[in-house]
Amino acid sequence: MRYIEPTRVKVLMVMFYATGMMGLIVGLGVAGKDMTMMITFMGVINIGLGAFFTFIFLTQIQKEPDKRKKKRKSD
Repeated sequence: MRYIEPTRVKVLMVMFYATGMMGLIVGLGVAGKDMTMMITFMGVINIGLGAFFTFIFLTQIQKEPDKRKKKRKSD
């Protein structure tokens, strides 16, 4: 899998966790009887996506700089 910058992954993690929690709260508390199950299910999907990006963040290997592009010291 391609290397993704840690700040970008952190933003995605926070976004999915926040919308997932909001979806669970709205689905289980605020929503009417018609859409309760659907909103709750979407909240669970968002929490799952947050967990996926957390896994990506914790397991990706840091990108190594290209040695060919490094400047050489002049003798």
